[in-house]
Amino acid sequence: MAEVGNFSLVLAFILSAFTGIVAVIGARVERQELILTAQNGALATVGLITLSIFCLEYLLITSDLTIEYVAGNSNRDLPLFYKISSLWAGQDGSLLFWNWILGIYIVVVVVQYYNKENPLIPYVIATLMGTTFFFICLHLFVANPFDQLVAVGLDGLETPWAPADGRGLNPLLQHPAMVIHPPILYIGYIGFAVPFAFAIGALVTNRLGSEWIRLSRRWTIVAWFFLGIGIILGGKWAYVELGWGGYWAWDPVENASLMPWLIGTAFLHSVMVQEKRGMLKIWNMVMVIGTYTLCILGTFLTRSGVVSSVHAFAQSDIGNYFVTFLAVLLFTGLGLLFWRLDSLKSENQFDSFSSRESSFLFNNLLFLGMCLAVLWGTVFPIISEWVTGEKITVGQPFFNKIGIPIALGILLLTGIGPVLAWRKTSEEGIKRNFILPAVAGILAIGISLAFGIIHLYALISIGFCVFVTTTIILEFYKGAVARANSTQENLFTSVINLTRKNKRRYGGYIIHFGMVLIFIGITGKAFESEAHFEIGVGEEFSIKDYVIKLTKIEDGETKNYVFDKAYIDIYQNGKLIDSLVPERRLYIASEQPTTEVAIHTALSEDVYTVFSERSEDGTKAGIQLYINPLVAWVWIGSLVLVLGTIVAMLPDLSEKKFRERAKKQAEKLVYQS
Repeated sequence: MAEVGNFSLVLAFILSAFTGIVAVIGARVERQELILTAQNGALATVGLITLSIFCLEYLLITSDLTIEYVAGNSNRDLPLFYKISSLWAGQDGSLLFWNWILGIYIVVVVVQYYNKENPLIPYVIATLMGTTFFFICLHLFVANPFDQLVAVGLDGLETPWAPADGRGLNPLLQHPAMVIHPPILYIGYIGFAVPFAFAIGALVTNRLGSEWIRLSRRWTIVAWFFLGIGIILGGKWAYVELGWGGYWAWDPVENASLMPWLIGTAFLHSVMVQEKRGMLKIWNMVMVIGTYTLCILGTFLTRSGVVSSVHAFAQSDIGNYFVTFLAVLLFTGLGLLFWRLDSLKSENQFDSFSSRESSFLFNNLLFLGMCLAVLWGTVFPIISEWVTGEKITVGQPFFNKIGIPIALGILLLTGIGPVLAWRKTSEEGIKRNFILPAVAGILAIGISLAFGIIHLYALISIGFCVFVTTTIILEFYKGAVARANSTQENLFTSVINLTRKNKRRYGGYIIHFGMVLIFIGITGKAFESEAHFEIGVGEEFSIKDYVIKLTKIEDGETKNYVFDKAYIDIYQNGKLIDSLVPERRLYIASEQPTTEVAIHTALSEDVYTVFSERSEDGTKAGIQLYINPLVAWVWIGSLVLVLGTIVAMLPDLSEKKFRERAKKQAEKLVYQS
């Protein structure tokens, strides 16, 4: 099976290069049969990569320990679903999986435009096949998942060899989230390749209006959507698995996924300005090129081992390949951009600061500033070590100091931008739209002060959250009332139908409300408390209005690990509210210790417990306890954000009617000819 998988990659290597070249030639000489050949070549390339994926999965499931990747990331006793997910647990397999997901995107693009004449598509295919070709090079030359283990005899000859058992999956990865989190994150990362490819096609063909934006819009939203879900799932995974009491640590690999999401968010807002007013054309090109480049940078940071992270793989030799590919991406994208500068001039100018396009520009500048700050904090240790030879770290204080004010500015603009008019908002319009939200926000700050909240950023966040929520409610209310008056529907039905008629607009409002809820959850970090203590069976420990009682300590073993469990009762105001069982484990195959946290969750706050150590006589437990206010709202807000994105991705009724009219007109023209 290893030979079949490796040979399929060799064939894919040849075919991907052939396909990319034929696609460009077909476009240049305007021969549809060559473009069709390229489309078929792209499908065949993806088929070969799919075959290699099946081969590697077969080797993992059957525990073929002669394969180095299998021996390093699996073992015989590993549960089946973890054997399957071992495909993306190590560097070589994850890169192959990365390339396969890109292949799925390629298949969808090719099928959507199969044998249809569109000047952009050949260059889209060539761009995507170029990325595929790069990753196949990695598979064959530096990160081959089908490499076999060999033993070197005294005579210097190599013979196949297999250990008695594999190393097994990293214990931190033996969590249900391992099955879904990396694939979802990859779908987001890789999805930005498609809008990037459409942008390259637009630059090459000089079709620089809104066509490429329209064609790539849903691809962008899908990529942004899945990358966002991946980030959220990663935070949830860290929260319940790593045992440090938080969900975001500004870890370099966390930052690597956040940066393209930030620029992708900016791009989704700025393209609306180009669609509506023909402005920010250069900016949008820079944003889409930057987003995909940051996706590749994030993959490089994770896979090369150049950063220290709980998420990163070990040091490897692929760094130079990624640096070269990043240089090619930037040179190609920015080179084409400079070539077409004259064609990318804006059709209009900014008329007023009190306009929607101005607020979207400010929004973009804040997102860009946030991204640059995160980028600097992430790569500075690498640069410093390269220059001075000394390892340094950039910790949370740096990111919080810069990131929190910028994030609050972005939060405020989510309540301002969508309500402003295009070109200019009148003074009367500003008063009508913002007086009530401003009063509500100020009242919220005043009430918070009355309850003893004095943390500056927390107060600002509370005020802004109430301000934005009020603007969103007013937008829904005004639209629903106007519709109800004209259709005689009740208010609730009007809200539903209003959203159905304009999913893009009102889906955006739902997304913004989800972000408000996430900000509420993040604001709770200002009021966290923690304690570290040793407690015996039957003893109690008090913190805030909670009493923690240890009722039992238990030990035992399973097939994969030995464990200690602490049984804890949680009382609040004298009432038993939960019983928790935090756990310590020592995995037998890797001899790696881990902790399994136990959490009592409520809308107001979480009680987060970690069983960190056990006394020598076995009668006492060392407990780390965290009181985390409002964390539940991060996850609730994330669900609302997901709902809003799904709504925004669905076509509006008006768009459906437009497509139907266009189709009928095209059929009419064909009939007349």
